[in-house]
Amino acid sequence: MNKLIAIINVIAWSGFWAFGYLALSADFSDTSQVMTALLLAALGAGAGLWAYMRLIRINEDSGYAKPPKRAVPEQYRNDDTAEGGAL
Repeated sequence: MNKLIAIINVIAWSGFWAFGYLALSADFSDTSQVMTALLLAALGAGAGLWAYMRLIRINEDSGYAKPPKRAVPEQYRNDDTAEGGAL
């Protein structure tokens, strides 16, 4: 499943860059061509962001990547960390 999400990520970002370039380089008098390219670029960006976020979550859960450091409010801290110890 991880490899499938990684493949989706690569294909989606490739589509974003390819269709984004087509949208920027198209003749703006042909609005249907520009809108189609913009729509496909937006779909590629959305799918690429989704796949990238899924890959980050999978890597944090598996231990391959460190989870981000987050500030913990006082009411959620353990007793030993409330006295000034490390989280």
